[in-house]
Amino acid sequence: MVYLDHAATTPMHPEAAQVLTEQLARTGNASSLHASGRAARRVVEESREVIAECLGARPSEVVFTSGGTEANNLAIKGLYWARRDVDPARDRVLFSSIEHHALLDPVTWLAAHEGARIDTTPVDRQGRVVVERLREQIEADPASVAVVTTMWANNEMGTVQPVDDVVALAKEHAIPVHSDAVQAAGYLPLDFAASGLDAMTVTAHKLGGPVGVGALLVRREVAPVPLVHGGGQERDLRSGTVGVALIAAFARALEITVERQAEVSARIERLRQRLVTGLLQAVPDAVVNGDPEPGPQHRLPNIAHVTFPGCEGDAMLMLLDAQGIEVSTGSACQAGVPQPSHVLLAMGYDDAAARGSLRLSLGHTSTEADVDRLLAALPQVRDRAVTASLVRGR
Repeated sequence: MVYLDHAATTPMHPEAAQVLTEQLARTGNASSLHASGRAARRVVEESREVIAECLGARPSEVVFTSGGTEANNLAIKGLYWARRDVDPARDRVLFSSIEHHALLDPVTWLAAHEGARIDTTPVDRQGRVVVERLREQIEADPASVAVVTTMWANNEMGTVQPVDDVVALAKEHAIPVHSDAVQAAGYLPLDFAASGLDAMTVTAHKLGGPVGVGALLVRREVAPVPLVHGGGQERDLRSGTVGVALIAAFARALEITVERQAEVSARIERLRQRLVTGLLQAVPDAVVNGDPEPGPQHRLPNIAHVTFPGCEGDAMLMLLDAQGIEVSTGSACQAGVPQPSHVLLAMGYDDAAARGSLRLSLGHTSTEADVDRLLAALPQVRDRAVTASLVRGR
């Protein structure tokens, strides 16, 4: 099997899997006062310190969640409610047009159920937020803006967003800013304190940790309204018995990621270049989307998003899958849903291009052999997909 869908989830680092296994064999609720509970609490707090250090945060700013989706919901809903409760006139949420559905859907829920007014900030042809349009949206009525959110790097294109500019603009008007950094954390150095963000989302399974655990980094001065009420285990922002084993494995995976990030990202960038060069030779009319320039200010090193004119991306996905090559047409949460990518549509692509695209994403286990297998299969797969499209069109 060739796995080229690391942007959906990436294999666990063996060291993180070992930590998970060891901790699962131990008993102890981290909120209990006896010896087993204290030992579990020590594991959680030591893991919190590791994660904080890796991400440039204070330990008290790390709030554990079940993953990126919960963290995004807590950030956007919690900050909206907190700001609106102080001033009911603060009822606007500004967000980019290319957000993951884990952010897009909570925002639209706020509009449908909580009376929020939502403004979508457009992106350019490379999938990058147009900061001047955001400025216009804010300055039209800054006192009404509850929160601004812009992802750190797009999960389909890999395009890195101008988070520094967004933060600087929002801070002119004392508006809190959140960023979904789920895709970026595995491949870019992140420093929460230096970013000026008020909240930032990360998750374990995108960087070699287990599924089912993530974190919202929240500045100590910021107090979102909780979504889940109960024991208040996580700074009174998130209740529920903490998953000690998951958290410990998360910390180990992040530690490994940060230690090896420069080396691994450089290697993966070379693999991506090999993939793109070979792909354009094998299928000359293919179009590689997003920012063509490498580097942390431009795009992630592991994602190549490609449009194949004249065919459906879903057809190519299934034909490749039949040959043991696993890719994606975009966000995994939309898999099987017959609609074009909202990201490509926001970038100005038409419906046909949005439907005829694949996301090829590399990771820490990817090899040259994986890339070569894909390149060898692509010409025939493309031809069969075009034929299938023509047949359906008759």
